[in-house]
Amino acid sequence: MPATEAAAPDPTATAQPPPVDRISNLPDPILGEIVSLLRTKQGARTQVLSTRWRHIWRSAPLNLDCRRLPDDDDKLGRFVSRVISTHPGPGRRFRVPAYCLQDRAAKVDAWLRSPALDGLQELDFCHVYNYRPRTVLPLAPPPASAFRFSPTLRAVTIGRCLLPDSAVQGLHLPQLKQLGLERVSISEAMLSNLIARCPALECLLIYYILGLRCARIDSSSLISIGVRLRRGSGHDADEHQFRELVIKNAPCLERLLRVDILDDLHVTVVAAPKLATLGSLNGEMYLNSTVIQRLPNDSPTTVVGAVKVLAVDIFCLDIKTTIEVLRCFPCLEKLYIQQSISGDLNLWKRKHQSVIKCLDLRLKTVIMRSYRGIKAQINFATFFILNAKVLELMTFEVDAEHYTRGFLAGQRKELLLEKRASRGARFRFQTGRLLRCYSEINNVRDLDLSDPFLCKR
Repeated sequence: MPATEAAAPDPTATAQPPPVDRISNLPDPILGEIVSLLRTKQGARTQVLSTRWRHIWRSAPLNLDCRRLPDDDDKLGRFVSRVISTHPGPGRRFRVPAYCLQDRAAKVDAWLRSPALDGLQELDFCHVYNYRPRTVLPLAPPPASAFRFSPTLRAVTIGRCLLPDSAVQGLHLPQLKQLGLERVSISEAMLSNLIARCPALECLLIYYILGLRCARIDSSSLISIGVRLRRGSGHDADEHQFRELVIKNAPCLERLLRVDILDDLHVTVVAAPKLATLGSLNGEMYLNSTVIQRLPNDSPTTVVGAVKVLAVDIFCLDIKTTIEVLRCFPCLEKLYIQQSISGDLNLWKRKHQSVIKCLDLRLKTVIMRSYRGIKAQINFATFFILNAKVLELMTFEVDAEHYTRGFLAGQRKELLLEKRASRGARFRFQTGRLLRCYSEINNVRDLDLSDPFLCKR
């Protein structure tokens, strides 16, 4: 069998140039910024990429985040000690579980005194929800070394600790923008004092707070506030149980979120002229010192003109209550509706005709959760379809079991889409979650989102 001759190379063909590593050509400060945004282990591993990268991790600000590390106390301690002893600093983020403040307070104090954390910008003693301590210890103050970063801190979350008056009185946090208090014991006076000592504060999360009954907010810089109650009973539900939030003066406040729809929190908003995003509206709330009664049993009696985004959680889907809410928020552009049961048939064309004639709906976006296409939901939805004249998008969150071609065809007919008031409106049926569960808003960083109710895609 004759041998196959190899084809002669084409002298006119041009060789492909080797790939160019453009990232490695970036200046050290930019590469260091990139590395400091990576998870702790990923950032450290960049040292083995090439000689060009070998020194970048050590020269970049340290990001020591223990969220995704094993819950084993000994392994966690050895890992943190090894990283801190290896990195020369400065620090960008230090995040360890809050239980370390009780189980290994001396070790945490030593970590915080390390030069590797000098100039720290983010300090986070985060609560670990699936952690069960071997022994339940009383809340203790954070180490004094935690406050040495006061001049440089931009984000702080303090969990499962006691904040005594002595720890707060001398604090000044000139650059702090985000503050989360999770399962913290603090007095009413010291909470007000702490907020006053954060002149640049923009986001505040109060999560299962202890030691006070009423939190009073007076801040010229706050943009977002999130609150969640710690429900108790018996001896736990005493005068020190957090029950009331008063927004006394917040000229820049844009978002007020109650992140637990089952709580009994009493909210009073005295002065917040820029409040544009509100949710969840389901309990007792006072705005501008005028009562918005408990929903859905009673009707709101005040007008809040600045609110444009509203999330409501209605146990029993009720068109009457919804109409009263719309009257209360005349500038509303986005409405997110969560429901538990559908209630009556929600007939409205005759029953509420006089009210509808006086209602100027400015809604552009409506989202309905748990839509099954039953008569009560259809009647409820057609209220917006036939009356919202500037509606742009209405979305129905449908369970996968109902999402069929026959269901979609029938709904388009039942909802009277051809008679819609807004000719440019679009209607979308989607499976999967569109709105976030309230329990998912559990980090102060979530308050910085422009629309905290929508799921991240």
